[in-house]
Amino acid sequence: MRTVIRVLVIGGGIAGMCAAIELRKHGVEVDLVEIDPEWRVYGAGITISGPTLRAFKTIGVLDAILQQGACTDGLDIFLANGVKVASLPSQRVAGPDIPGTGGIMRPVLARILSAATLASGTKVRLGVTFTSFTQDASHASVSFTDGTSGRYDLVIGADGVNSRVRELTFPDAPKPRYTGQACWRAVVNRPADMQRAAFYMGKDVKAGLNPVSTDEMYLFFLDKRERPDHLEPEQWPAILKRVLAEFSNCPIAAIRDSLTPQSRIVYRPLFALMMQAPWHRGRLVLIGDACHATTPHLASGAGMAVEDAIVLVEELARADDLESGLQRFTTRRYERCRRVVENSVRLGDIEQTGRSAEEHERLMRESMAALLQPI
Repeated sequence: MRTVIRVLVIGGGIAGMCAAIELRKHGVEVDLVEIDPEWRVYGAGITISGPTLRAFKTIGVLDAILQQGACTDGLDIFLANGVKVASLPSQRVAGPDIPGTGGIMRPVLARILSAATLASGTKVRLGVTFTSFTQDASHASVSFTDGTSGRYDLVIGADGVNSRVRELTFPDAPKPRYTGQACWRAVVNRPADMQRAAFYMGKDVKAGLNPVSTDEMYLFFLDKRERPDHLEPEQWPAILKRVLAEFSNCPIAAIRDSLTPQSRIVYRPLFALMMQAPWHRGRLVLIGDACHATTPHLASGAGMAVEDAIVLVEELARADDLESGLQRFTTRRYERCRRVVENSVRLGDIEQTGRSAEEHERLMRESMAALLQPI
């Protein structure tokens, strides 16, 4: 690779790990710093769309995801009373032998990617982040919280929706915006007859189930809330039971009735962010949630992060100079990421108002068709 020899990745999440893995395939020396000394990942299940499975195949971790997650074809749709109303197919875009969609526990996915990152030869430093950086025509100089410093050809900011890299480098960039919804997730046992994902449609709400392993699945529910208030974890079971009151004669109702203080529940208000181009300034570039954070309506947040890593390294590898490679990276990624963020937020708006089911269906159809296209 002509443009970079040594790269710093700030942030050990999905975007940062995938960028490190891809760079190492080209022999680039990569340092990755992650502020959490234990490299922990919190959360429940995550849905992996067909395009995201395709991206993970490029990274080289698809086999592990297939073994440790649950990949299936299609989706069933039910009313809140358990009556089945439709079945939707899924396209096998990752290959003819790879199911069209899937799910996995977020900590399991993180373990798969962290193992691949370490195996790639990336130098991972935990409990460390940057304190400052400067750059000139030839290098970026970075100081770290452990008192060390380094010089790099490129710095990749992959530190998430509340990115400190973005805040310092792009002070005029927009702040994450609360979208009016929160997402509930609960990990539960997977019945033997639960073959694939399912949606349950209420009058103004919807819930879903998605397998994440051979014996587990997760429930997800989007809850309209005026403010992103903090809710104490001990309150979560009772609140989730209340918001699921409409469902009956279906697995959602059975899960609701079985919730206890020991249930594995995650509650998270939803924020979105779409940063205008460019996503780079000199020798620093943002990827993933640091520049385009979305809601889960299109199950594509993780996928966009993985694709960012792939495209960034592809463009750096073919570029004659760093600036042109970074420009082409943003050009390739901008519209695809904008579509995901804006359409996801719009889908949430429609769900909150209860209006325009036709627009909701059209946006889903058009968005998924676009995401199936090559990156």
